[in-house]
Amino acid sequence: MTTTISSSVLPAVNNMFATLDNLLLKAAERCEATKVEQSVYLDWRMAPDMFPLATQFRFATEIPARGLCRLAGVDIPTFSDDESSFEELRTRIEKARKIIGDLDAAALDAGPGNDITVPMGPELKVTFAREAFVHEWIMPNLYFHVTAAYLILRRLGLDVGKKDYLIGLARHIEG
Repeated sequence: MTTTISSSVLPAVNNMFATLDNLLLKAAERCEATKVEQSVYLDWRMAPDMFPLATQFRFATEIPARGLCRLAGVDIPTFSDDESSFEELRTRIEKARKIIGDLDAAALDAGPGNDITVPMGPELKVTFAREAFVHEWIMPNLYFHVTAAYLILRRLGLDVGKKDYLIGLARHIEG
């Protein structure tokens, strides 16, 4: 069996989206149980120069969705970036999941050829070969921001562990 972007990357992205969704559900339960406003969690960051929790969720959904659209050669979606509740972030995850699910596998799996250029602010652009774009930009950013969200929530006292991060693992467990 040949490994393709659609057969390897899409399941990994969807697993991380499931992780994000699970973290939001648990965070909502904790906020309700402890009578803490969700904004306290969403605005929290582990260091002054770090993006807050809400932004970690935004990047973890936007980078794969926009990146895979670039790879497939379709219009790049926009996201509002103004979510102010866990439920709104869950809706964002569903939007990203739908965008990715609607992509044509053949377009994602197209052979080498067109490089992918990504703007990095107003003056900088980075150009990647197709596979490098996936393995050096999309996936590392996805894992980084999911991990950052997980760690922020752990620091805030959320009772989550490795099983909550690797939520996609459940489908492989026998017995």
